[in-house]
Amino acid sequence: MAQALGEDLVQPCELQDDSSSLGSDSELSGPGPYRQADRYGFIGGSSAEPGPGHPPADLIRQREMKWVEMTSHWEKTMSRRYKKVKMQCRKGIPSALRARCWPLLCGAHVCQKNSPGTYQELAEAPGDPQWMETIGRDLHRQFPLHEMFVSPQGHGQQGLLQVLKAYTLYRPEQGYCQAQGPVAAVLLMHLPPEEAFWCLVQICEVYLPGYYGPHMEAVQLDAEVFMALLRRLLPRVHKHLQQVGVGPLLYLPEWFLCLFARSLPFPTVLRVWDAFLSEGVKVLFRVGLTLVRLALGTAEQRLACPGLLETLGALRTIPPAQLQEEAFMSQVHSVALSEHDLQRQIRAQLAQLPESASGPPPRPQARLPGAQAIFEAQQLAGARGGTRPEVPRIVVQPPEEPRPPRRKPQTRGKTFHGLLTRSRGPPIEGPSRSHRGSTSFLDTRFRSCF
Repeated sequence: MAQALGEDLVQPCELQDDSSSLGSDSELSGPGPYRQADRYGFIGGSSAEPGPGHPPADLIRQREMKWVEMTSHWEKTMSRRYKKVKMQCRKGIPSALRARCWPLLCGAHVCQKNSPGTYQELAEAPGDPQWMETIGRDLHRQFPLHEMFVSPQGHGQQGLLQVLKAYTLYRPEQGYCQAQGPVAAVLLMHLPPEEAFWCLVQICEVYLPGYYGPHMEAVQLDAEVFMALLRRLLPRVHKHLQQVGVGPLLYLPEWFLCLFARSLPFPTVLRVWDAFLSEGVKVLFRVGLTLVRLALGTAEQRLACPGLLETLGALRTIPPAQLQEEAFMSQVHSVALSEHDLQRQIRAQLAQLPESASGPPPRPQARLPGAQAIFEAQQLAGARGGTRPEVPRIVVQPPEEPRPPRRKPQTRGKTFHGLLTRSRGPPIEGPSRSHRGSTSFLDTRFRSCF
């Protein structure tokens, strides 16, 4: 079972360290003026040039052309060729096209189209003072080394303030959750504020409902599901975590709530998001299982972590060389966890929840498993409301006229030489050659058009 989780890890020694792009509170608040930004916008980062595992330029151009073709006919693509979309997402969406692809995958473009002017009204309205104060205290913590969020008066922090404020007004019963900050910040690195807002809405309400509310009931349920999957897929690691007293709520919320934005090198974060927006929460479980195996998968690693603090430290300090995007995502997609397995485990854990638990019960049925389910739900909702997006019209030709039965020549008792002799004489009984030729496929098609 350990082999199903990709135990043979490829670890090239020359891989570059992208850990400087992690957005943590311990990062420097003021970068030096001489430091340059890498290709992702992080000042002083080490991703100025693509690493050894990065695909060559000609392959990137080919993938870009495929995505341009798929997104140009998005409804047709999702209706007939979703498997191709999923495989392209696993390979990684080209950086130049994430702004185009992410809203399509999560359905934010439909939400924005169906609610014109909503974001502008929310952005211009005054926010709740309680939430505005909390959001204001968190702004400087979101990727402080990214060029968008360096200045408190810059467009990055101000856009983040508007997006988070708009969500508290859009869903006042949920308000603001601190983990929404890094999620919205990553969206703003790629999208305008309005599109980032609707993507945030889809993540909070469709991909991860119950995660960012006041009770976080879905997070607690998924923590139990994660431990059950550990027990099945990594039994030795599960036993070690129980022995040292490390429960899933000590490390899993930061991973899942922030979509690993604070836990992985930024190039790998983007690859995780590509797959997550395509396949749903299943990807988060696969990534979490892969991280636990990388940190505690061997007996030597577990012996080096005799207590709670050492184990948590191992989970949070995995060497960046093991988190390089290509090798890491290859292991993630090899985890033996299907959507059916995940839903079965969710139902099992949901049945074991105590009835006396405080807060509302989790509603995992409200969570849609990825882009295909979201597309189908929006198509169905559009058909019921009379605003179904226009799809290419399929023209079906009328059926062909049935051919008359062909008469078999009378050849019984006659030799082949006799047949040749008769063919030179008067024609045999039956339809004429010209009549037989008029019943061909092409003649029938042309005749049916008149």
